[in-house]
Amino acid sequence: MIPYGRQHITQADIDAVIDVLQSDFLTQGPKVPAFERAARDKVGSNHAVAVNSGTSALHVACLALGLGPGDILWTSPITFVASANCALYCGAEVDFVDIDPYTYTLCPKALEEKLEQAKKENRLPKIVIPVHLCGQPCNMQAIFDLSQKYGFKIIEDACHALGGEYKGAPIGNCRYSDITVFSFHPVKIITTGEGGMNTTNDADMASRMALLCSHGITREPEIMTHSPDGPWYYQQIDLGFNYRMTDIQAALGLSQLEKLDMFIDRRREIAQRYEPLLTGLPIIIPWQNPDGLSAWHLYVIRLQLNKIKLSQKQIYEKLREKGIGVNLHYIPVHTQPWYQRLGFKIGQFPKAEQYYREAITLPLFPAMKNDQQDIVVQILHDTIGN
Repeated sequence: MIPYGRQHITQADIDAVIDVLQSDFLTQGPKVPAFERAARDKVGSNHAVAVNSGTSALHVACLALGLGPGDILWTSPITFVASANCALYCGAEVDFVDIDPYTYTLCPKALEEKLEQAKKENRLPKIVIPVHLCGQPCNMQAIFDLSQKYGFKIIEDACHALGGEYKGAPIGNCRYSDITVFSFHPVKIITTGEGGMNTTNDADMASRMALLCSHGITREPEIMTHSPDGPWYYQQIDLGFNYRMTDIQAALGLSQLEKLDMFIDRRREIAQRYEPLLTGLPIIIPWQNPDGLSAWHLYVIRLQLNKIKLSQKQIYEKLREKGIGVNLHYIPVHTQPWYQRLGFKIGQFPKAEQYYREAITLPLFPAMKNDQQDIVVQILHDTIGN
């Protein structure tokens, strides 16, 4: 089976983890802050806060921005459910903005229309989470300009996009957002096993996220409610969580981060190689906005089903039967049973639903060999070619 994605672990990664296992610190040692500094420097932000998953990163980002009961968060329906669930964790409401039919990311025009209506109804969102689907950045300039007009905060869901660029600068520098969220799940751009990172340019926000990730506990006398009893003293000053990253994970992340440019270069090579190989098939290949450089976490094609005798499901099953580990990213969040119980209905976000009916994710990962890619393409031609 040629999978749609796969981690790329080298001996250097293994050695980095072994070094930690043989050290005095397995959890809260020197590797976590070192990884935070390295990530911060890589993306060009002022601060970075490591966490134990991308979902945790989204949750504390929402809390740091004050999201709570009575507030509303908007995001894209084409994303993993965590991009919406993070609002529910805070007691807030969720709504969605339909996608751009070319980039498959949150559509600024649809966002503007929805904001105009929400203002009339006094139901403007407190936070909007644009999702850089597949590694391609959203139109952040347009979204940022709308935030200035309508007063919402922005969390960039860049869980697919470490190593990508927008307007010539690294995704994660927070020029157009308050916080950017990354994920280090094994199939993502780099991995820490499980893990995540938030970047921001706001020192207070970074401190609050770090506090929330560690039970709301501080050892800093200047933010305690009264003077410490002694050098052993700590205080819980907020209701936080155990979202901390370990030194084991951070050591792997540091080693992986050193290979980020190599990973991105290879992903782009594979994506570029797909384009001519797929020419002539009844599909739509990914369109790339010239304002951005995708990190190419995923390679999603859209089936032109009116030109194919098979259904999406039949194509998916035939490819997997022949050893091609295709996948589908994603089922629109508003169609999930939990969100249906919240009142969302089929038909509310038609562009997202049409995308779902036509999308298939082809294999793309740094260690993928050209002959493996040739096999993927040949079997796809054999399955849907005319």
